[in-house]
Amino acid sequence: MTQVETTVRYDNGYEDEYMMQEDEWDRDMLLDPAWEQQQRKTFTAWCNSHLRKAGVQIENIEEDFRNGLKLMLLLEVISGERLPKPDRGKMRFHKIANVNKALDFITSKGVKLVSIGAEEIVDGNVKMTLGMIWTIILRFAIQDISVEETSAKEGLLLWCQRKTAPYRNVNVQNFHVSWKDGLAFCALIHRHRPDLLDYSKLNKDDPMGNLNLAFDIAEKHLDIPKMLDAEDIINTPKPDERAIMTYVSCFYHAFAGAEQAETAANRICKVLGVNQENEKLMEEYERLASELLEWIRRTTPWLENRTPEKTMAEMQRKLEDFRDYRRQHKPPKVQEKCQLEINFNTLQTKLRISNRPAFMPSEGKMVSDITSAWQGLEQAEKGYEEWLLTEIRRLERLDHLAEKFRQKATNHENWASGKELILSQKDYETATLIEIRALLRKHEAFESDLAAHQDRVEQIAAIAQELNELDYHDVAAVNLRCQSICDLWDKLGTLTQKRREALERTEKLLETIDQLFLEFAKRSAPFNNWMEGAMEDLQDMFIVHTIEEVQVGLYYSLYLLKCTFYQHFRTSVFSLESNCTSHNAKQTLNVFPQRDGALQEEMARQHAHERLRRQFAAQTNLIGPWIQARMEEIGRCSLEIGGTLEDQMTQLKQCEHVIVAYKPNIDKLEGDHQLIQESLVFDNKHTNYTMEHIRVGWELLLTTIARTINEIETQILTRDAKGISQQQMNEFRSSFNHFDRKKNGAMDTDDFRACLISMGYDLGEVEFARIMILVDPNATGIVSFQSFIDFMTRETADTDTAEQVVASFRILAADKPYILVEELRRELPPEQAEYCIMRMPPYTGHGAPPGALDYTAFSTALYGESDL
Repeated sequence: MTQVETTVRYDNGYEDEYMMQEDEWDRDMLLDPAWEQQQRKTFTAWCNSHLRKAGVQIENIEEDFRNGLKLMLLLEVISGERLPKPDRGKMRFHKIANVNKALDFITSKGVKLVSIGAEEIVDGNVKMTLGMIWTIILRFAIQDISVEETSAKEGLLLWCQRKTAPYRNVNVQNFHVSWKDGLAFCALIHRHRPDLLDYSKLNKDDPMGNLNLAFDIAEKHLDIPKMLDAEDIINTPKPDERAIMTYVSCFYHAFAGAEQAETAANRICKVLGVNQENEKLMEEYERLASELLEWIRRTTPWLENRTPEKTMAEMQRKLEDFRDYRRQHKPPKVQEKCQLEINFNTLQTKLRISNRPAFMPSEGKMVSDITSAWQGLEQAEKGYEEWLLTEIRRLERLDHLAEKFRQKATNHENWASGKELILSQKDYETATLIEIRALLRKHEAFESDLAAHQDRVEQIAAIAQELNELDYHDVAAVNLRCQSICDLWDKLGTLTQKRREALERTEKLLETIDQLFLEFAKRSAPFNNWMEGAMEDLQDMFIVHTIEEVQVGLYYSLYLLKCTFYQHFRTSVFSLESNCTSHNAKQTLNVFPQRDGALQEEMARQHAHERLRRQFAAQTNLIGPWIQARMEEIGRCSLEIGGTLEDQMTQLKQCEHVIVAYKPNIDKLEGDHQLIQESLVFDNKHTNYTMEHIRVGWELLLTTIARTINEIETQILTRDAKGISQQQMNEFRSSFNHFDRKKNGAMDTDDFRACLISMGYDLGEVEFARIMILVDPNATGIVSFQSFIDFMTRETADTDTAEQVVASFRILAADKPYILVEELRRELPPEQAEYCIMRMPPYTGHGAPPGALDYTAFSTALYGESDL
């Protein structure tokens, strides 16, 4: 079984051999009789379906084309073009000339004819004539068929498979045996015109009935001439592929209008799908933005509240609440804010790619609004933490002063206890001269003691004044007690003066006094006063924050006090067995060990604080540089040019994994920082990093890695959507990096102009202003890399337009300026149809039936600004 070899070669050098049969033709062998009969019948019917438009028919395909006249006419009808004027002579060379004109026309359409010559057509060679007609059918009826990026035979086969896929007992795999039972022909008809036959009533075991039904319906209702008889197909083990392809191509072209509508519907569905997805992203952005702004609105007043508490415990609870906010409540919001910005950038990229205008969020919900609100939150947060620590220091100072006031007041009150009663006694009235002189000398000693207590009373008053100035919560009680001490002091002064006057009056009457007692009183009073002062110094409270303050300040003061004590004791004329001196000296000696113990406890506390400082510093001095190194690594990765965007994405994902795995170190540092704050340690000379530095750096690192990954994803999305090669992307990146002089991921206006000039743009002021509006619509004065790429690919992007969508709707509407609800529901999937019905405005033109919708206004709105 042989056939003529016919190969079509196109101008671009591609050789398409889809028209060849499974067995190659031999010029000198005959066609299979059954195949030849099928081709004769099919090709003749096909030619007549076109020639009848010119009022001409053929009966014998090899005879009627021999003079070339009807062949040239056929080519003019199917191409719509004029061929050269034919030769009207009847001699052989006239016929050959006409056939050559036809063959030359076929060749001019990009088809290279092999093994087909004019002489063979003129001589009536059946093989060559059928091969030539098959070449014409291929070029003008099959070649331009394209389905899902396939063409010609493969495209026609795929079209058949897609159309018949839902039908039982139909499995189109080829153009011969798959059509023998007639069900495939019937399925094609039913798919496009279900009103013409009832497929459910067909029987696979009745191929004759199925084929005749299909051929009769095609001829009667679809204007497809009957090209084969059912017997031609049934009685042949393998029907001729060319005949079946020719017949099927007529069905394809008969349903071209339906195909056009389907293509239009697919385009509309694609556009609506993009719009629906974008609207969902817009709604999600609005929701997330509203929730984040509401959280900021609720949180900021709490952070701006500077109402102090009265006690240290209450302020410590405030500090703990603030720590919970930093550890638990804020981190998720940081991630939400970062994700919100990423979603916004992704949405804008998708809008640009789909030829939609930029998304404009509702008033007050722009990214800049969120950034501004967030900055206000962080400013309030920083001020709140500083206020908390300052207030805790103030309360610590207040508690110390209050305790010191109570201690000094108690000491003074103990000293003053009973003194009023003693000064009010009139024992001098019955005393002897010796006793009077003793009382007088004793009173002089008391006066010295009273004078020595003047400084202590003033200290108590000064502490009370400081507590007033620092707004101590129980200042009323302090003032009351201080006033009581001052009143008693004044009263003691008055009584002392009166008693002296009484004693002096009595002394004049009593001349004799014990000189030794006077000397004793004079010398013992200063010493006792000094010891009482030393006792008070030893019991005095202290507040320190460093080891040096304990060592240099308190220990040294204790040492000096000891030295002074022993010096006073040695120069005293009294021994430890003396009455008052012995008692006071023993008390003082007992307090020295107590003071030593208190200082040792304070030294241990300061050593513990120093360990906390060093532990915290050791971590921060590692974490701070680590964060900076990761930031630099991200920067280097985002600026790399050599590899692909996928390589950059892989590196960034690895870096992100490392960063996430590092989080426990930050948590541990937060725990150490909490211990430091609870210990009221506020300075650290071992590091330049504070917890705030680490927090800010960590949050910036998380935000930077997320944003950089999103930028790479956006670049991949843009590259793939706009057909940018990796080499072009590298070239764009190289140019951008070169003119990004500040290395901050953006070019200023002058750098952008220089970049364009370097790439060959001839820029005038007007043209450059036009470009700047495209790349910097908000007039910020900077051009981001994404805007740069959008500009470089804008004019070559293959995107849908409003005009294309309008044209697609016009096809569905059968060229009407409006479309009906039932047409939308018939042509579009339910979800897309309802989407259009809900949003499409009524048509207001004349002559439209009720319920007509304006698809032009709707299509234009799809590419307009969002009203969200």
